[in-house]
Amino acid sequence: MDKVKVLIVDDSAFMRKLISELLAEDHRIEIIGTARNGKDALMKIKSLKPDVVTLDVEMPVMDGLEALNRIMEEWPTAVVMLSSTTKKGTENTCIAMHNGAVDFIAKPSGAISLDMHKIKEELCEKVMAASFANVHKLQKNARNVERSPSEWKKYSKIESKENINVDKNINNWFYGNKKIVVIGTSTGGPRALQTVLTGLPGNLDAPILIVQHMPPSFTKSLADRLNSLCRIHVKEAEDGELIQKGVAYIAPGGYHFKVKKVGLSLAVELDQSELRNGHRPSVDVLFESVSLISDVAKIAVVMTGMGMDGSSGLAKLKANGPLKAIAESQETSIVFGMPKAAIATNLIDSIEDVDKIAKAIIGYC
Repeated sequence: MDKVKVLIVDDSAFMRKLISELLAEDHRIEIIGTARNGKDALMKIKSLKPDVVTLDVEMPVMDGLEALNRIMEEWPTAVVMLSSTTKKGTENTCIAMHNGAVDFIAKPSGAISLDMHKIKEELCEKVMAASFANVHKLQKNARNVERSPSEWKKYSKIESKENINVDKNINNWFYGNKKIVVIGTSTGGPRALQTVLTGLPGNLDAPILIVQHMPPSFTKSLADRLNSLCRIHVKEAEDGELIQKGVAYIAPGGYHFKVKKVGLSLAVELDQSELRNGHRPSVDVLFESVSLISDVAKIAVVMTGMGMDGSSGLAKLKANGPLKAIAESQETSIVFGMPKAAIATNLIDSIEDVDKIAKAIIGYC
């Protein structure tokens, strides 16, 4: 197997050296060069043709966001962002994810992180995952999200009129029962979530519970950004809050997302029990928790991401009441791992391109 060729972009000479050394220890990875800012990176991408670029967000001359936009426009390449966990850093990272970055790494202790060795395994695995991403889909998705919030809301209104014209027989699959939508995604998920959630009407007759694999602090920025674009309300889930129709709840990074009964209502339950499938939050944990709610029909969606998280949870959902399950198609998945594993369970009712998933959800609701 050929090694994955990586270009390291960071304004700190120390960080360039440290990141290079950490990645070089992985026999699957070859460091082919470094760059000190976005402008330098663009020249080296064209000459060196890396498989993956690690790109610092905050740099002089040309920062990571501008460099990312230029990369996706001029020389589409898989990009993993390196970001601080400051408020501005998390907001910029979410913008980068929507603009074409495959994934991101949170620096443990700011711009100059002496303790990068703590995230060596995560860094290597995300670089390897990025090497499998479909760059042409990333480029197309980046162009699709270059709309202002008002443009997205206008777009989603047009789409939702089409979405309502669905087969009325589908709507009777479990007519009369309350519905709940559960979504699991990972690599490439922020863009997929934007596509799906902006296609849903504000009066959707079901709550939406979401696990997106992300570390703490970043999920709040993701929820805030999506909320600014959607007609449904999008928020980071809070422990104990009652779940409402027409609201999308995103699991906070570092916490498993579960559901519990409170009288006749459902409420959010967050905990920090052990990781599942290497993740917290885990899609399986959410799906299994929702499977225990007996008087609700479930609509489960598995979208782009590495690994198999969500597959065993689908089996629990199917074994405990009415379920309609949707998987994102290989044609639109940035990484087809999670949808592929879900499809392999033979529990998926429909396989949809990402821009058709909202319509399918509305049909089942």
